[in-house]
Amino acid sequence: MNITRENIDALNAVLKVDIAKEDYSDSVEKILTDYRKTANIPGFRKGHVPMGMVKKQYGKAVLVDEVNKLLQESLNKYLTEEKLDVLGQPLPRPQDDINWDADNFSFEFELGLAPEFEVELESKTPIVQYHIVADDKMIDEQIERIQKQYGKLVSQDTVEKDSEITGVYKNEAQDIENTVTLTLDKFKDSETEKKFIGSKRGDSITLQTKGLYNDDHELMHALKLDHDAIHGLDIEVTFTISEINKRELADLDQDLFDKLFGEGTVKSATELKEKIKEDAEKQFVQQAEQKLLNDVTEFLVDNTKFDLPAQFLTKWMQTAGEKEMDATQAREEYEKSEKSLRYQLIEGKLITNNNIQVSMDDIRNHAREMIKEQMAQFGQLNPSDKELDDIAARILSNQEEARRISEQLVSQKLIALYKEKANLKVKEVTYENFVKEVYGDK
Repeated sequence: MNITRENIDALNAVLKVDIAKEDYSDSVEKILTDYRKTANIPGFRKGHVPMGMVKKQYGKAVLVDEVNKLLQESLNKYLTEEKLDVLGQPLPRPQDDINWDADNFSFEFELGLAPEFEVELESKTPIVQYHIVADDKMIDEQIERIQKQYGKLVSQDTVEKDSEITGVYKNEAQDIENTVTLTLDKFKDSETEKKFIGSKRGDSITLQTKGLYNDDHELMHALKLDHDAIHGLDIEVTFTISEINKRELADLDQDLFDKLFGEGTVKSATELKEKIKEDAEKQFVQQAEQKLLNDVTEFLVDNTKFDLPAQFLTKWMQTAGEKEMDATQAREEYEKSEKSLRYQLIEGKLITNNNIQVSMDDIRNHAREMIKEQMAQFGQLNPSDKELDDIAARILSNQEEARRISEQLVSQKLIALYKEKANLKVKEVTYENFVKEVYGDK
């Protein structure tokens, strides 16, 4: 067997694979001999079917199968030995006139080659690295939410601004009748709030659904309708009050601290604030790092210039997926995925150049830490090593889960690399301002 490569240009090549009879004849003969031993053909005892008859019946199919198998093995071996960095898979050039009665065969494959390029992490303009802090306003709001959650309900005669109101939304024509408990801050405007203030049990308030809540999901819950029914809904509903309560805030005492964090972990209101700030900022780290990863990714894709074998990749995409595409569909799919493909190549270069590796021990340890955090949320603060190892083993037996954790760890190592080598400018912001800057003031 002989494989030769013709480089068309820096990104495209053609492989020619010549297969001679001696490359496949032994394996074909062995398979046919085995067939002869087991063939069940009327008029002949098993194992005594003439070889000529076996070859006539099975020979062509066995030959085609063995040649194709040999082709695949030889291609994989060649690409590995030659250390060719290819994109997609080799594409066979169409051959409608293969003479399977011949002794020797020739096949040609198109290759898309990965481009040569360098990655420069240093941008001229610094990329913002957000450091999100929990400010006093956020901490105080969280403490108030906790006090409300653990506080007790006190019955009221009339609705006040901070009341919790239970009642029934109703519209007979639309077959709406749903009991909910609401607070006035969920409504979109102050006019709705004014309709409730001073109301008593048994009072009915007429409301328009359009613009009633800040969020359509609140309206879905309030009226117990699905998303399609809520979209653009503009009808009149009544809300009949059945119960009015005020939630008395829980005291910031040791009993509350122990319920929240375990006995003796927090011993004062000051320590409570510090704990809430610490926990909140841990949660913010992930969002800030995801933003950094996105921004550096965008910078690298926009500023790392190289060509791709676009024509080859478009042709490859026609048959690469579960469903075949025509040329137009493949071109559209390539245009949609080109940016992602460019980043995959850039990321691969960074991983290779900086020797970024994720070992099975890394994956296992990360799984253990995830499990410990989840168990802690349910009050299991000191799981044994055996418990952690057993649960981790079950999780990692799922290859998809193991792959997901591996990708997380690679992302973490890339973020560490960016923090070390990219041109970053640290910007400290509150979470509220982070949301405004990143997602817009919605």
